[in-house]
Amino acid sequence: MLKVYGFSRVNAGARTHTRDLRVLWALEETQLPFEMVGMDHPAGDLNSEAYHRLSPFDQIPAIDDDGLVLSESAAILVHLARKAGRLIPPDSAGEAQVLRWCFAALTTVELPLMALMVHDWTADDRSAGPREFLVGWAHRVLTNLEDWLAGREFVATDEFSVADILMAHVLSAGIKDQALIAPYPGLEAYRDRCLARPAWKQAFRAYCQRVEAA
Repeated sequence: MLKVYGFSRVNAGARTHTRDLRVLWALEETQLPFEMVGMDHPAGDLNSEAYHRLSPFDQIPAIDDDGLVLSESAAILVHLARKAGRLIPPDSAGEAQVLRWCFAALTTVELPLMALMVHDWTADDRSAGPREFLVGWAHRVLTNLEDWLAGREFVATDEFSVADILMAHVLSAGIKDQALIAPYPGLEAYRDRCLARPAWKQAFRAYCQRVEAA
């Protein structure tokens, strides 16, 4: 049985934005059976030696698929898609496009958004200059992504894929200041289109019922 390690309790500020939601969304889309293993972050569950063997950086999510252990959300999503025969094209060219946009979501797009979010969490009166740089960086990335999505329903291929799960989650969880995405109606429409899928709604509803805020 596939075991999924995700949060059972987490800091209130992070709740509903954690990366195990990406895995749970993919599992709802594919309907693969799984067992949930809840991890209490404030209680130190992620710091145990046993969990460290599953996740070298002591992070959520991780899976144990009958002895195949994986951490890192993108790697897990690609594995689940291949296993289910869904959310990733069967041909090598289509798969390459999905992988390209998985990497883009978690490097090119998420990096400036996360840097800006961390900056705002730790900002003081001397931080206007660095923030201006980070905002400019984020806008350059979002502008290019808006251009790419013009006339496209999904980011990688004509069908919804794991790349869309990652990209939509990054655009949702990675942007706290909605003024940042407001100039990009195409991105907002794309994000909302992905988050309107029944599988996301079910995964999010189950997460909110299960995961406590510390």
